[in-house]
Amino acid sequence: MNVNSQFANSTHKPKNFNNSERFIEGWYWVIPSRNLSIGEVKPVNILGRELAIYRGKDRKVVTVDAYCPHMGAHLAEGQVDGNELRCLFHHWKFDTQGICVDIPCLDEPLPIKLKTWPTAEKYGMIWVWTGEYPQQPLPFIPELEHKDCDVIFGPRLVMNCHPNVVGINAIDAQHFNTVHQLLSEITFEKEELNQNAIIFRNITYSGKDSFLIKLIRPFYKNPITYNICYWYGSIGIVTLNFDSLYIHVMFAMRLLEGGKTEAQTVAIIRKRKGFFGWLHNRVLLWLTKIVGKDFIKADIKIFQTIQFDLKTPIKADISIMQFINHLEKQKPLMWKTWKFARSPDAEKKEKREKWRDELSND
Repeated sequence: MNVNSQFANSTHKPKNFNNSERFIEGWYWVIPSRNLSIGEVKPVNILGRELAIYRGKDRKVVTVDAYCPHMGAHLAEGQVDGNELRCLFHHWKFDTQGICVDIPCLDEPLPIKLKTWPTAEKYGMIWVWTGEYPQQPLPFIPELEHKDCDVIFGPRLVMNCHPNVVGINAIDAQHFNTVHQLLSEITFEKEELNQNAIIFRNITYSGKDSFLIKLIRPFYKNPITYNICYWYGSIGIVTLNFDSLYIHVMFAMRLLEGGKTEAQTVAIIRKRKGFFGWLHNRVLLWLTKIVGKDFIKADIKIFQTIQFDLKTPIKADISIMQFINHLEKQKPLMWKTWKFARSPDAEKKEKREKWRDELSND
């Protein structure tokens, strides 16, 4: 297969990839779990949609549309009452399913339901599903899928480009040599974990000039195993394996207005028992945080000024093209409304069919 020729002759423009008006239906991070106490309610804006989140007496987190269906008061101004949320303005109260259960001036509440969104917690963060019912599990590290973990939060970043563009950096084979001088040979193999998750794997020896390699070289002998698991095109989980030492770093990203990215980095490791196990994890997570912060410095400079346009893809970009193709097969939603994003052609077809139906009815 002539990869270079195939890419150069392609005129197909991606509909989902690097689109500032679209994102993939899925789980997205909201805030760190530690930032929401029992009985606390907070306003959040996720992917253009105004929401209120609160933690009830049972410690569970509930996510609702921000505005009260009575007069539009923001529910984050309200008060948590047990496991329910009461609006500040007229004290209408809603349960965890969004059902209105109390209107103080009426004997019986009206049959009104506030929009709620599936919510869960994992890896120290609160996550919200952007559709009616979750179609996939929470993003997970394949090596730690059913294991308890320790985490440490790294920097929270805002970058002037789309999460998809930030994400593909981890499979940009050329930049590992040019920017980081980290790995001498990059050949990724892909595996689609499910419709919304894809893994890229590489086994290679490291280069000689990397700060990361100098720091950890005494702890390994065999080739480094590197892989990254993407979820919804906006969450990347990097795993480095040095012999039996595993390091996991999650880049949880979400789209901001204007095609920008807000990212939270999280270092993750399998939980170990006892005090020395805890101490081992604290030291390793701390080192991972420091190295990770140093590692992405140069990349961040690029992300603040890049105007991404893959005009001339080459063979070394094949993993990026595979990522784009995987993303294009996923369900897109519209920024702010969270409604299904239809292509212009599909909308025209629907209008034509509606017009024909109206004519036939006449």
